Amino acid sequence: MTSRGSRSWFCVGALALGFGFLYAPILLLVVYSFNASRLVTVWAGFSLRWYGALAGNEAFRSAAVTSVEVAAIAASLALMLGAIAGFSVARFSRFPGRVLFGFALLAPLVVPEVILGLSLLLFFVTCDSWLGWPSRGMVTIILAHATFGACFVSVLVRAQLAGFDRALEEAALDLGARPSTVLMRITLPGISPALISGWLLASHRQRRCRWRYFRASALASVPKSTRSRPYSLPQCFCW
Repeated sequence: MTSRGSRSWFCVGALALGFGFLYAPILLLVVYSFNASRLVTVWAGFSLRWYGALAGNEAFRSAAVTSVEVAAIAASLALMLGAIAGFSVARFSRFPGRVLFGFALLAPLVVPEVILGLSLLLFFVTCDSWLGWPSRGMVTIILAHATFGACFVSVLVRAQLAGFDRALEEAALDLGARPSTVLMRITLPGISPALISGWLLASHRQRRCRWRYFRASALASVPKSTRSRPYSLPQCFCW
């Protein structure tokens, strides 16, 4: 009994230590955001001074709007591409290039972010020099995020379709429903949890640090006077 109780206390202590290590710096950062002093090491009292300065900064407000727009558009585009890709791999077991297509879907998940960012930079620069489109800016950021987010959506859709009862679709077809009707009324509602979570995951990944490397690498080689506008929040933080 004593050894079991000591083991449980050890587990609780290890869990508390782990959560403290992960979330204590975040909590400390939130607390010090209300510090009236400019110095982090000096507490000068509670103040909303920095939040007011942030709200009054036009560049940050515009960057926040741009980031929300990029997240919404990129996540929606990733949802469409990922759903089509996941459905194709899950439902069509044999088609030319299936293995290569499946590998291409999973490759962005395992390729280092620096390599992925630089490859996208070179791809966009080459397309711009040869075809005149797309110019680096909001369009290229949306395309890059949508490409990466579609991988997550496809994985979720494939997993959802693996456990989907196809007898429901077959019953609807036997009763005279068209394939498009079955897709819209049975299949898509059945995999809606994967679609919703995929959209949320794609929009959330847009704000994560993974694509900071892409923005940094894509903007480092361009003089500041020629950088595309509008800016997003990570660009404002870097500059």
